[in-house]
Amino acid sequence: MSTLSSSRARLGAGSLVAAGVLFLLYPLVRPWADETTMDGLRGMASSSWVASHLFAMIGFILAALGLLALHLVLDRRLTLPAVVVTWLGAGLTLPYYGAEDFGLNVIAARAVRNQDASLLALVDEFRYGSVAISTFAAGLLLLGVGAVLAAVAVWRSGVLQRWSAVPLAAGFALFIPQFFGTAELRIAHGALMAVGGVWLGVELWRTGRR
Repeated sequence: MSTLSSSRARLGAGSLVAAGVLFLLYPLVRPWADETTMDGLRGMASSSWVASHLFAMIGFILAALGLLALHLVLDRRLTLPAVVVTWLGAGLTLPYYGAEDFGLNVIAARAVRNQDASLLALVDEFRYGSVAISTFAAGLLLLGVGAVLAAVAVWRSGVLQRWSAVPLAAGFALFIPQFFGTAELRIAHGALMAVGGVWLGVELWRTGRR
């Protein structure tokens, strides 16, 4: 491996580890309350709401960059589909996350300030607009497919440990279902993402050093 490729591998490894940590912080920092009540609106209006969703958005970006580094280390015929699909998925996912993070925060802050629970209806309209929810779901599905393709590439490569990409792939594949779970389940999902990002990152780092 050239010095340049080795440096890129280590940068990608750092990106994956950081992404894993951020995906764990996302549910840990996120306020948990019944979002059909004023308590839920207070949570959305908080700085914790903004920070937690920002963690997730940065996590998506870093995970995509980490898979690009993986593409530079492994057989590119195997990893190119994973990189392309993952980047498309991140591109479709991030606008919704940004709207939920900053848009709902503004709506909730106005509702709390005016003690106006009727703005809860606006939150639902914001979240469940047909185009918004469709692109969001498509983006998360593509991220799941991309992560699974990356795990297959790692498994076939013989360069990294075969199982090292499986937890991260499982985490991305479960991203949509975890939205319907309890706070505890969503935190457990964040832990799975952290394990996946750290494990794959460490393997990539070791490969870069070799």
